[in-house]
Amino acid sequence: MKKVYLYHAFERFWHWGQTLLVLALMITGFEIHSSYELIGYDLAVQWHNYAAWAFIVLIVFAIFWHVSTDAWQNYVPTIKNLKAQLEFYLFGIFRDAPHPTKKRTLSKLNPLQRIIYLGLKVLVIPVMVVSGLVYYFFHYPSTGMEVASLEPIAIIHTLGAFLLLAFLIVHLYLITTGHTVFSNLNAMVTGWETMDDDEVKEIIEEAIEETGQKVRSKRSKKQVSREVKDIVADALTETEKKVRNSELTSQKKNNKK
Repeated sequence: MKKVYLYHAFERFWHWGQTLLVLALMITGFEIHSSYELIGYDLAVQWHNYAAWAFIVLIVFAIFWHVSTDAWQNYVPTIKNLKAQLEFYLFGIFRDAPHPTKKRTLSKLNPLQRIIYLGLKVLVIPVMVVSGLVYYFFHYPSTGMEVASLEPIAIIHTLGAFLLLAFLIVHLYLITTGHTVFSNLNAMVTGWETMDDDEVKEIIEEAIEETGQKVRSKRSKKQVSREVKDIVADALTETEKKVRNSELTSQKKNNKK
């Protein structure tokens, strides 16, 4: 078994920051809906608003990071191994079957995760943010923003909260299904994922292939071939100059003998 650096610093910061803020929003949000009494209604509203604005700021930074590092490609849906992945979660995981999809530095999510995470990021979370902002400004109105009824917005916002809660519960269970119960959790804390030798070999091979594809996409074969020839020619010319200028005197003496 070897360790591979899979999760970068900002990726881990974003993950745990998002986790803490979502938990804070849920705890205060359900208290606002009178599900229980923990810190009081007024304080719950205040802290819910603080956490919401912090969450929006984090989203902005996360979008910039995903775009600038091409990490958004991890969420592109694919049907490859989708059926096998679904069967694994429904049946195979209880029979200790091998995972049908391996984690990669360039592809960290399995097909089912891609669909679920994409749905969260482009549907559930945006709806929660927009409905939350409308809900906020309804109570603290700004010029030009009027809402006829708060009830539909509250229902949509609450439905999104239950979807996030369901995702959180499933997510907490699935993180225990790694090589060990805490291996996935440890990876998201340290950034280092424990993998077997075959997985590491495949990661290296795929990374080399991916790098080669990027190089080929930017430069034609003729350009690459011409650059290699230029490098060889420059090296031969430099060696010839060194011999001519007596920098390799020992080599000259050997040649005379």
